[in-house]
Amino acid sequence: MPGMTGMSSSVKTMTVCTVAGLVAVTAYSAALGSSGWLWFLWVVLVLVTLGVVTARN
Repeated sequence: MPGMTGMSSSVKTMTVCTVAGLVAVTAYSAALGSSGWLWFLWVVLVLVTLGVVTARN
């Protein structure tokens, strides 16, 4: 991903998982209807990822 050259591999992995999670939750919501728990878990994943990025930088 552009702009990720200074990040460690674990931070890159978390960022990719977060983006993949967004795609998966969006696809699930579009196909089967929205699930509040899935969105809540995705928000938690975003917060954890932001915490890791902040701690590593």
